[in-house]
Order: sequence, then structure tokens, then C-alpha cells
Amino acid sequence: MNKPVIKCPICANHLVVTRLYCDHCGTTISGQFGVSSSVFNRLTDEQTAFLLTFIRCEGKFNRMEEELGISYPTLRNRFNDILAAMGFEDHPEASAGGLSAEERMDILQQLDRGELKPEEAELRLRGGESARHN
Repeated sequence: MNKPVIKCPICANHLVVTRLYCDHCGTTISGQFGVSSSVFNRLTDEQTAFLLTFIRCEGKFNRMEEELGISYPTLRNRFNDILAAMGFEDHPEASAGGLSAEERMDILQQLDRGELKPEEAELRLRGGESARHN
């Protein structure tokens, strides 16, 4: 079954459900019904699949790396995209160490390529003195 459409494709205003139908007995109910505004409705199918993998792996990125065959920085980036899609872009972790998302991603990619030692990456991510010296 498709996800419910929650915004008008013409003007982007919220839609109102006016009819419900039971495909078992054929009953139709007319009225004005609220549409579920779940944050999960905002996710793409790919993001939903990623989130299900995240849950199945108990939130452990090392298990997700193995299962999906992608690097930690890529996993983290996709997870951050999901947080933003769900309206959590101001998540406390997002401003850790006073670094932008791009700066954090750059540090993680340097770590993934072996250009940084884990200790140096941690120091930079926490906003340590050498965080801005590449």
C-alpha cells in the first residue's frame, strides 16, 4: 500500500480526508478526518529501509557497515539526512564541538581514508585545539 499523500500536489497545503472505505464489507464513511502527520511519512522509501536496518542492527553502525557494505561516514551522512527529514536538524549532536555538518563529515572521511588517527579525529570532532588545522 502507498504512503498517504498528506500535502496537496498543487499548492502544498495540508490535505483533509473526507471519505473512508472498507474493502472487506464495502462500507463507506464520509466526513472530515485528520490525516496522520507522522514524521515517518516524510521519509523516502530508501530512508525507511535504512531506518529499518538501523533498528535491526540495534543502532550499531559497525554492524550496518557490514550489512550494507558502506563506510561509517556514508552511514552517518544518511542518518543525518533522516534526522533532518524528520525535523530534528537542530539535534544536540548536530552542533557537537561547534563544527558544521560538513566539517564533521570531512573529519570522518579523513579518518576513513586513514589520513587521521582515531585519537586526532576524536579531538577534532570534540572541537579540540587542532580541530581547524588540516
